[in-house]
Amino acid sequence: MDKLRLRFAKRGRAVYISHLDLMRTMQRAFLRAGYALKYSEGFNPHPVISILLPLGVGCASDCELMDFSLTEPAELSLLPERLTAAMPEGIEALEAYPGGRKGRELKWLKLAGTLEYDSGDTTARAAALTEFFRRDALVIRKKTKRGFGESDIAPAIRALEFRPAAGAVTLTGIVSAQEPTLNPTQLISALEQLAPEIAPDFAEFRRLEVYDAEMQIFR
Repeated sequence: MDKLRLRFAKRGRAVYISHLDLMRTMQRAFLRAGYALKYSEGFNPHPVISILLPLGVGCASDCELMDFSLTEPAELSLLPERLTAAMPEGIEALEAYPGGRKGRELKWLKLAGTLEYDSGDTTARAAALTEFFRRDALVIRKKTKRGFGESDIAPAIRALEFRPAAGAVTLTGIVSAQEPTLNPTQLISALEQLAPEIAPDFAEFRRLEVYDAEMQIFR
């Protein structure tokens, strides 16, 4: 069959499954569900399967997208339920449809986060976080393939909103998904390096939706 696309969620304990283990999990799930994945040709054939925007360990998501191909036609309306039944707890197939737009057209990511604090006034913290991320530049030190380097993450932030909660500050925002890629954990790195007095004691994030450059939902 031609290229197909799956939208799936990764939540709960499944957030601790690494990208490579997720790929293996998906391959086994297709097999258990009775779907034969198409394999590439050549000396080292492998399943024709790829995730458009790999998800970091510990981050939940409601909007993961994966391209795949099957050897035989399948009723796509039935595939999500059958595939979910074959997957571990926390991974849910939501929708399957004919191949969508090219992955390079995916640009923006909507995310939610919870920044937890062991003590302190979260209303004041929310205000301080808002002011901090309004800076024109947020240059952080990060690890690269060649060692360590500096990167300004400010251009990769489209919008961030902080609200106080009990023992925490909640975050919603739009950040660049690729070119450049902003990993939500880099927001915490910026706080730890540039404003440690308002850095959270713990933080968790969740992907909510993906968009193209024009802020249209990407499928």
